[in-house]
Amino acid sequence: MAQKRRSNSKSKQSFTKKATSILTRLFVWFLLVSVLWVLIYRFVNPPITLLMVLRNIERKSEGKALKMEKEWVDFKDISDNMKRAAVSAEDQLFLKHIGFDVNAIEKAFKTNKKGEKVKGGSTISQQTAKNVFLWPGRSWIRKGFEAYFTLLIEMLWSKERILEVYLNVIEMGDGIYGAEAAAQAYFGKSCTKLTRSQAALIAACFPNPRRWTPKKPTRYIKHRQYLIMKNMRRLGPLDF
Repeated sequence: MAQKRRSNSKSKQSFTKKATSILTRLFVWFLLVSVLWVLIYRFVNPPITLLMVLRNIERKSEGKALKMEKEWVDFKDISDNMKRAAVSAEDQLFLKHIGFDVNAIEKAFKTNKKGEKVKGGSTISQQTAKNVFLWPGRSWIRKGFEAYFTLLIEMLWSKERILEVYLNVIEMGDGIYGAEAAAQAYFGKSCTKLTRSQAALIAACFPNPRRWTPKKPTRYIKHRQYLIMKNMRRLGPLDF
């Protein structure tokens, strides 16, 4: 009987050892692959994101044609108005933080705890990490991965690169991704030539681009546009 117990104990220890070894190897591989992935995207423009794929799967299931309007524009060519509008609308401390705005997160947590309308406290860095490397959703697991990739891009990319990628992959309408596609769709011009008012109107729709559109701005969106333009004046030029 004692020998049987010892045998069971040894087999349990052996299983634990093997499981620990496999998990350790998986963790190391994840670290290596994720760091390499982020490093590659420091120099190579992301060709597609999971969100773009999922949106087209949704369109297909609804019997709609596939749609993915996007065109990459280098950071230096994007209108300064569009850059300042994005920062003014989404993350005014973008140049000062290291990926997270603690005050915004605390405010969002308190608001959500009260059961009021759910608010996010995501910075441009967090949104970029989510848009490029992850899937849409609000689970704690995804949030954990988002925090990890946010730290990676803050360490391995410049702020210019983060904003450049953000403005080129963000969803800006049904099947419309990036500032260039949005500028062409809504104003018939390149994002290099957007006025302050036009850039602010596009940025005003960022929180829910499938519900709101610069083509038919609601009273709420017009008010957001006004506030963003006000913040743009206060923000001034972006000193990278």
